[in-house]
Amino acid sequence: MTKMAPELPIEVDAETGVWTTDALPMLYVPRHFFINNHVAVEEALGVETYADILYHAGYKSAWHWCEKEAELHGLKDEAVFEHYMTRLSQRGWGRFITEHIDLEAGTCRVRLEHSAFVYQLGKVGRRVEYMFTGWFAGAMDQILAARGSQLRTIAEQTQSAAEEGCDVGYFVTVPRDTRDQG
Repeated sequence: MTKMAPELPIEVDAETGVWTTDALPMLYVPRHFFINNHVAVEEALGVETYADILYHAGYKSAWHWCEKEAELHGLKDEAVFEHYMTRLSQRGWGRFITEHIDLEAGTCRVRLEHSAFVYQLGKVGRRVEYMFTGWFAGAMDQILAARGSQLRTIAEQTQSAAEEGCDVGYFVTVPRDTRDQG
């Protein structure tokens, strides 16, 4: 394994101990700690309920992050999404690769390699990275709104490296059904 220094800017307030990257406060926790907590909540609530909660929370968080980062760095359109994928990758969640993005159509496809969830949980035979789905729709929708588009999206995980026969994860984002736009 080749090691390198973090690629994202990290500042630590000497007085408070608060970590900051770009314009946002951050938390730094061990992977096993986070995923053990994730699994405990999943077991308590059930995967479907927990996935729904995470989708909405992740959507809101991604929207906020993209809005703040676009403003801070003067980014727009696909550059915001690519910056988001880069930062997610730099934070240890896995490597997020945008295989397709079309803002006019409201679609994107993201490949996930080296998933932190798969590294921790292994081949468990199911999609384990559902936490990320709301992130993609929230990012896309913030970018679309900043462009003046009324189009809104929905994202889903279609494959996980935790499933047998799969080496990577995939997520797709598509326009919401017009009945859901209201």
